Amino acid sequence: MQKVFNLGVIGGSIKSTIGQTHFISSKLDGKWKFISGMFSRNSKDNVKSAIKYGIDKNRIYKNISIFLEKEKSKVDAILVLTDTPSHVKILKKIFSLSIPVICEKPLFSNNNEVKKLERFLKEDQFLRVTYNYAGYPLIREIKKIIKKRKIGQIKQFNFEMIQDSFVGNISKNIKPKKWRLKDGFIPNLSHDLGSHLIYLCFYLFDKFPIKVNTKYFSSLNFKNLIDNGYFWINLDKKIYGKITLSKTTYGSRNDLILKVIGDKGSVLWKHTNPEQIIFTNQKGINQILDRGSSIYEAKKNRYNRYKVGHPDGFLEAFANIYGDIYDELTNYKNGTKIKSLNDFKISKQIINFFNKASYSNKYGKWVDI
Repeated sequence: MQKVFNLGVIGGSIKSTIGQTHFISSKLDGKWKFISGMFSRNSKDNVKSAIKYGIDKNRIYKNISIFLEKEKSKVDAILVLTDTPSHVKILKKIFSLSIPVICEKPLFSNNNEVKKLERFLKEDQFLRVTYNYAGYPLIREIKKIIKKRKIGQIKQFNFEMIQDSFVGNISKNIKPKKWRLKDGFIPNLSHDLGSHLIYLCFYLFDKFPIKVNTKYFSSLNFKNLIDNGYFWINLDKKIYGKITLSKTTYGSRNDLILKVIGDKGSVLWKHTNPEQIIFTNQKGINQILDRGSSIYEAKKNRYNRYKVGHPDGFLEAFANIYGDIYDELTNYKNGTKIKSLNDFKISKQIINFFNKASYSNKYGKWVDI
């Protein structure tokens, strides 16, 4: 019989869209269960959230320290779904008790937070940060296509993540959280959207950028808030790329586009059509790959909860991430040596990239990373 891991949750109330996403995705394959938590500082929202998630009223907490002390021996991991600026304070408490952690991305707001948290980190601390787009089967297929050199030596890439979330009536309906409407040296645009694309850069190429040239700007409703960013990137001396971020593009709900170009072909994936890769060979002939016609990864049973032709989407991709974490946590609890701190190192690289990108924007030039 499959073991179910118990999750204690901090954050992710009913007023949080990401809380509902984690709840559904973690349950999809029957491997995880929310059993306790402190979901909100607002007592009414805290209780309402617990009821929605099916939590026993005796396991709802008003204080994080009491929650951790009472639940440390009862949970298999703590899921942190609070706003990014609060992560370090919460994680320090969890690390002191050596409880495995799953944390919503991004881990950090700035480099100072890295230094603060690093002092509390133990070598065997289990930490996973959720970047859900890497859970899409066809993105995992692209990773294998690149590794197998099906498109040859990588020469260029073009990643875009463009939305209309800060446009007119759209922003009024979405009602962005207050903490998202105040930028630090690194704009929230880069935390919200950019961290996804830099993570995918590492995920697909096993490399981080070595140079960046950045232009940030504000265009519409929130005049003191950066809502667009262009990043020209040198991945190594042979690979160049461009990343585009926007929250003010009319008609774009969440258009994530990945284009990777090699010397023998290219691959194209769009979030608006996540079930297909367009593979183009040296002769310019396009071939459509889906989960049924994939070569390496996407055809595996774990990605096909129902037959091909019935699209897998955002929640299923998130469930695939939870499937990865389930396997890793199982191995960790069984004493198998794993790269438990790998996500910390990746998060450190991501925040360092955006720190350098902000310097590039400030001085208007290429900056080494």
